[in-house]
Amino acid sequence: MTLLRALALATCLIARGAGSAVLAAEMPPPGVQEAPAGPGLAERDGSGIELDLSDRVPAWTQYEVLGIALWQYGAAFLFILAGLALKKLSGHLFTTKIIPWLKRTPYALDDLIATAASGPGGMLFLLLGLFGAFAVLPLPTSPNVSGFVFGVLKVLIAADVLWFLFRLVDAASDHLVALAGRTESKLDDQLVPVIRKALKATIGIIGFVWVAQLLGYSVSGLIAGLGIGGLAVALALQDTLGNFFGSVFIFLGRPFTVGDWIKMGDVEGIVEDIGFRSTRIRTWPATLVSVPNKTVAAATIDNWSKMPKRRVMQTIGVTYDTTAPQMEEAVAGIRRIIENDEGVDQEFMLVSFTDFGESSLNILVYYFTASTAWADHLATKQRINLAIMRLLKEMGLSVAFPTRTVHLQDNCSSVGSHAERDQR
Repeated sequence: MTLLRALALATCLIARGAGSAVLAAEMPPPGVQEAPAGPGLAERDGSGIELDLSDRVPAWTQYEVLGIALWQYGAAFLFILAGLALKKLSGHLFTTKIIPWLKRTPYALDDLIATAASGPGGMLFLLLGLFGAFAVLPLPTSPNVSGFVFGVLKVLIAADVLWFLFRLVDAASDHLVALAGRTESKLDDQLVPVIRKALKATIGIIGFVWVAQLLGYSVSGLIAGLGIGGLAVALALQDTLGNFFGSVFIFLGRPFTVGDWIKMGDVEGIVEDIGFRSTRIRTWPATLVSVPNKTVAAATIDNWSKMPKRRVMQTIGVTYDTTAPQMEEAVAGIRRIIENDEGVDQEFMLVSFTDFGESSLNILVYYFTASTAWADHLATKQRINLAIMRLLKEMGLSVAFPTRTVHLQDNCSSVGSHAERDQR
């Protein structure tokens, strides 16, 4: 309780001192003598910060040791001790009280914020404690130790805020990944990592500009420099930008998703990953091919996984000694085989005697398998082909193969005899 009272007293003194500093900064009316400024928080020469409480403490604490008054030692110690205590206390409260209590609420946003703030929140208390400790100590301004110390503290506080934002993005992304896993769409699973990377990149750029400003660099000059060099960078990163916009096209147009079987030019296989730069495809020989997204966006893509059903189209040729009644019976029998097979989609099919071929009478067989899986498709096709073979054998029909009949005229023998005489 003593520690908390001391911290509360220090906070009140800081607030009162800050108010006095603001009032002291105001210009008095003409003809009125300016009153001396009271204790408060003000800037030192050299961009440092000074907290003067000398007129609020007992006289005996004004005694100096190594150029520092006793009250300054005590106040700095209290600030550091309060920062450490609040860091420890906040970590304990977040872990054992706040986060478990928020998880029982129906809202997810408060859980994510609390989870992200559990670490950076405690670190912020410690940094504020160090900030207050150095504010009461008379740091030298020549060399500019005061400006350096407070500059470092400001950068550390900025880094702590950025740490919180990065943790918040990670927590939100993990939550969205869990939600995406419950949906049937694969787009959600692909989009969440991309959004996470984009948000982190944006936070990193904003953090870089913020830290540069805290270190005294001109942000407007930095932005102007980036604008001048933007054309050169754009030319140098032309392929990179093309790949990035290609990935945007993939996510918005959704020509395929992870796990789809696609054919793109000479590349065919299963999509394993869609990134900012390239799409990775596992080919049938088990090699991994990376295709730049710029190429993907301009390519013609066959997505076999999007087939609602898989087509079978083949021609069966029987020999020319087949009669018309046999052909009609064969066509009807093949149709019955297809109609009675459970692996065939019954919405549309064709079985028809179509052509007089060079060496066969051709029957067109056209249907779709209900399953698009390659193994199931082949199993259905094999089952039907075997049934057709048995049907043709029962009917006494033969499957034709390419043949050519050569007719020789009667005078061929005389031609042969003349050839033999010439050879002699």
